Amino acid sequence: MNDDSSLEAAFAAASLPGMAALIVDRDGVRHAQALGLADVESGAAMAIDTPCQIASMTKALTSLAAMQLVEAGRIALDDPVGPLLPELAQPRVLTGFDPQGKPETRPAARAITLRHLLTHTAGCGYFFVNPEVLRYFGAVGMPAPGTRAALDVPLLFDPGEGWAYSVATDWVGLAIEALTGGSLGDYLAEHLFEPLGMASTRFATELPGDAARIHTRLAEGGFRAMPTFMGGGEYHNGGGGLISTASDYARFVRAMLRGGELDGRRVLSAAGVAEMGRNQVGALRAGAMGSVMPNFALPFDPFPDQHSGWGLGFVINPEPGPNGRSAGSLAWAGVANSYYWIDPAAGLGGVLMAQLSPFADPGALALFGALERLAYRRD
Repeated sequence: MNDDSSLEAAFAAASLPGMAALIVDRDGVRHAQALGLADVESGAAMAIDTPCQIASMTKALTSLAAMQLVEAGRIALDDPVGPLLPELAQPRVLTGFDPQGKPETRPAARAITLRHLLTHTAGCGYFFVNPEVLRYFGAVGMPAPGTRAALDVPLLFDPGEGWAYSVATDWVGLAIEALTGGSLGDYLAEHLFEPLGMASTRFATELPGDAARIHTRLAEGGFRAMPTFMGGGEYHNGGGGLISTASDYARFVRAMLRGGELDGRRVLSAAGVAEMGRNQVGALRAGAMGSVMPNFALPFDPFPDQHSGWGLGFVINPEPGPNGRSAGSLAWAGVANSYYWIDPAAGLGGVLMAQLSPFADPGALALFGALERLAYRRD
């Protein structure tokens, strides 16, 4: 496959600062292309190996690490996480606010398990998605970002009784640290990044000098680079803190397509990969999220015409997608408009890295669709 012109036209129509994209199959890279700028102020070009803030694309990697510990017998999917995470030992559900605006809560009906956290059915929320969480912080004060206190919020519903995109995977990362006695970054480096050859993927305390900058559109046209950095803080953010590259992340996609193995190095059993890709939420509809901060993230629903499910780290489309992917494919995204999909049935996947705010930019979504159509095109 070698048709740069189709992506160049889609990139021009999307009007993004820059992008890096790959299409892969089980055997290697089918298409790799970078266009535009990593930094509009310096003029640095975007490259396939330009480091980017992958934000919530971190979640799939943290989820796989948790599954490694499940396979090792260190924890079971349905084990309560309270013994590892004291903040979640006696969860409470937010029921409303009193006339003075003080939050009111009640004890949760059941304990939070690792499966609840991995599937976003624990009842946790995000302040930029859920108005109740934003109102809660308005009442008690907004903690400093990157602190455990910023995660310690009452649940929106009883564990297992709803789906809400959330900080749950941050808690998964902290559970991994509690189980292993080390940092999440060290665990991922040893057990995932090194075996898969993801040499440029890591947590960082500041934005690397060669990394792409996150941009925003200017009203008069063009872009402005922003001083946004989503890493650092007092813990390694398993829900959104990694720096990576399109080529590194494509290696993870290929490992998933190959049932947990790449270049002779196995990071998870084929049965474990299959479990991650199985719908875990039953009749609950997953994958759609609203927004109370549209300057940060627009409302997002990757399959508005489908009753999407959720696995252990991914949204799952139960019907074929409009751009070619098979039913049962896995996907998700990062808040700076980076996206990926994994199609086990077709043996195909793709990664698009952009660095633009707010999330769910229509141009970026259109470009991701063009990348997918290119992957499934039959010449």
